[in-house]
Amino acid sequence: MSWELSEFGERLACGSGIGELMDDLGHAIAIGGDRICMLGGGQPAHIPEIDAVWRRRIEEISAVPGELEHSLGNYEPPVGNAAFRLALAEMFQRNFGWKIGPENIAVTPGGQSAFFFILNALAGRFSDGRTKKVMLPVIPEYIGYANQSVGEDFFHAVRPRIEKIGKHRFKYRVDFEQLEVTDDIAAICVSRPTNPSGNVLTDEEIDHLANLARQHNIPLIIDGAYGVPFPNAIFTDVTPMWDDQMVLTLSLSKIGLPGTRTGIVIAREELIQSIASMTSIIGLANTNIGQTIVKPLIETDELLRLSNDVVRPFYLQKSIDAIAMAEEIFDDATPYRIHRSEGAFFLWMWFEDLPITATELYERLKRRDVLIVPGNYFFFGDQLSADKAKPWPHRDQCIRMTFTMPEEKVRKGLETIADEVQRAYRSK
Repeated sequence: MSWELSEFGERLACGSGIGELMDDLGHAIAIGGDRICMLGGGQPAHIPEIDAVWRRRIEEISAVPGELEHSLGNYEPPVGNAAFRLALAEMFQRNFGWKIGPENIAVTPGGQSAFFFILNALAGRFSDGRTKKVMLPVIPEYIGYANQSVGEDFFHAVRPRIEKIGKHRFKYRVDFEQLEVTDDIAAICVSRPTNPSGNVLTDEEIDHLANLARQHNIPLIIDGAYGVPFPNAIFTDVTPMWDDQMVLTLSLSKIGLPGTRTGIVIAREELIQSIASMTSIIGLANTNIGQTIVKPLIETDELLRLSNDVVRPFYLQKSIDAIAMAEEIFDDATPYRIHRSEGAFFLWMWFEDLPITATELYERLKRRDVLIVPGNYFFFGDQLSADKAKPWPHRDQCIRMTFTMPEEKVRKGLETIADEVQRAYRSK
């Protein structure tokens, strides 16, 4: 006999796209070991120069009497370590001229938790019975947002314009003609670069969205997990942006510290206070070790140097190599397109008129020890997709694969993907 779940329990405890992805990754590691091509997750690569910095910092922390003990054995305030937040604020002032203080910064247990707090604080059901939504101005968007509402679904997604480039490339563009900010929109939210597609909204697109947000007195939320100013896994020239109409989230994960679960929110003081309150209720306090590791690197701007001179070039080369492999492996006659790789850790592939769904392709690949993510998970909030009379085939023709794994794994994965895709087309 099962215990009955509340509405909250049903929404968060009964499975999700991000949960299935993490389960598959965990089972594959446990069962398949080195045989599995793990091309489905957002695991950052182990960059030797970056790993050496973490080892150095752990040694430095251990050498200072009491510092390791304080980091591991003490609670910090729910909003985060005061010295860490001050160091961040001064770095942003020094390098980008932002009018910001530690009161504008909160630490959270990872970026995923940050979005759970922010999205549910701003959208959903209000005390007077109204409901508000978060606008996603361009989909596909990050799979981890999809199931975060504690009540009813609260995303309103807008389909992009698709710009075809040559025979095997494409790019998503914000379709501003389709954007309508109505009274039930609580915020506009974008990831930059976009997970899954590697799309990077231009400074002009961000300015346009910021102006829309300002006109309607709502925040523009920018998820910078892969972005500027750190870890700067962006391959185009963009400007780090923040003002008090924006909510910017950052993370230590993609620079190489995912195990520390350290998220950062930059926002108006009142939202920061709300996040601190939610942190205290849900988790009491944050983990300290990530803040302790990077604080001196923030104070000296070494974190920015590592992002610009090590992390960015590393992933740019990984992207270039993966695309070159795909061009070598895929038959030129196969109708494949790769989204222009402008940032993050992924190739986003579109197989036009694919005779099977991306989910079926995913299952076939999994049986051959290759894990990717089917694209349909990233198209949530699209009300038109729920209309059976107006299906959008594009959402079932895309997949996401990471290029951070060793070259031999990426090559084997691409070869298997190409083989299965070509089999599907031949069976048409």
